[in-house]
Amino acid sequence: MNRFQTSLKGFSLVGLALMVCVTSLVGCGPTFQELRQAGQQKMVKRQWGTARTLFKEAYDKTPEHAENLHDLGVCSMMLAQKKFELRDRAAALREVDRSIDYFSRSINAHPGYQPAILGKNRAQELKGQFEEALKTAHWAAKYIGPSAKQYIFLANEYEERGDMDSALLRCKQAVAMEPSNPLAHKALGMLLYRTGNNKEAIDELLTCLRLDPTDQEAASLLRQLGESVPAVDLDSQQ
Repeated sequence: MNRFQTSLKGFSLVGLALMVCVTSLVGCGPTFQELRQAGQQKMVKRQWGTARTLFKEAYDKTPEHAENLHDLGVCSMMLAQKKFELRDRAAALREVDRSIDYFSRSINAHPGYQPAILGKNRAQELKGQFEEALKTAHWAAKYIGPSAKQYIFLANEYEERGDMDSALLRCKQAVAMEPSNPLAHKALGMLLYRTGNNKEAIDELLTCLRLDPTDQEAASLLRQLGESVPAVDLDSQQ
């Protein structure tokens, strides 16, 4: 009897040890926010596949997070662009379908969420005109991928809440997605100026003017920062 009780006691101790191990493992691994931040940094580096993997891990922790679902949709759209460039129509359309699904779920999680609405509209537009996209690179450059406007909108939302780090990150993502968009560079430059980083602000504003010499707002701020900016005859630019 004593031997049996001893065995049961030993078994209980082993079970308790296993429970402790399992409990400790549950708390291991990156948090939702850590995964989000890592994914966003990968987006800035245009590493869309890696970013999506991180956002998927974040999704497993918090499925109904509108912004995370939106970013999943964005990554799928950018991966669709890569497939398009490889002329892999079937794979590109699968990515577009994924992006529409993610954007739809983002809207369901946050009805009226403007960035997801914009993303879904562009994804649907792409799907409906994909045959045309196969014919011209100019069309692809115009329609494939999410709009930098989405991320400038998000940056403004963060700035209004006083979260300047997140606002800067979103502006950098806008530039990463549309490096030839002068508005993205201007948004980043003006935000850098408002956060006291004049040197980087000047670089971004100069890039904006290089892409769009008629942008008077960027030119005015550059002059305010002591940069010599030539005047532009707006009539000659029309």
